[in-house]
Amino acid sequence: MQVAVVTFDGFNELDSFIASALINRCREDGLEAFITTPAPAVTSMNGVEVGGQRPMEFVAEADVVLIGSGVRTRDVVADERLISRLRLEPSRQLIGAQCSGALVLARLGLLGSMPACTDVKSRPFVEACGVTVLDEPFHAEGNIATAGGCLASQYLATWVITRVLGEDAARDVLDYVAPVGENRETAQRALRAVGAGRAALR
Repeated sequence: MQVAVVTFDGFNELDSFIASALINRCREDGLEAFITTPAPAVTSMNGVEVGGQRPMEFVAEADVVLIGSGVRTRDVVADERLISRLRLEPSRQLIGAQCSGALVLARLGLLGSMPACTDVKSRPFVEACGVTVLDEPFHAEGNIATAGGCLASQYLATWVITRVLGEDAARDVLDYVAPVGENRETAQRALRAVGAGRAALR
């Protein structure tokens, strides 16, 4: 299973790197994430330049697509040529968005009447799209999920790992990366957040 972590110019490092790093701890189980960019290289909001591992067109073949946030997301959704490169199919793909990435999902018409999570700065722009914003870090319905707050990227990764490999796999990853002495608490918190998102479907 391949995961496209969509990373635009001006991206937030925490969003793209945390999600991809956690997911890539499952490589041996067949789940692998790739930083996916619209250009050969992109520069983060803090001036870190990274080369993309896959081009934007990779989103069409990926099994999972996670859209990160950044300081230029409003420019992204206004760029018709760039948006047209995001060919997503929620019927067969897991699709997640981090913070201002919810704007991209709204622009693509993927949220519908579904509420979303986003960060404080992005909230008014997401609401302007007619989307109800929740005061929660994570929410999922079916194959679409959103997360709000940079460190909530761990919840998107947990959601992906849980949906693809199961909760035990997610627990193993979280247990390994958790602060020492907080292993169980960290895993339980993330799985609880993801479980709450799934509970909305029942």
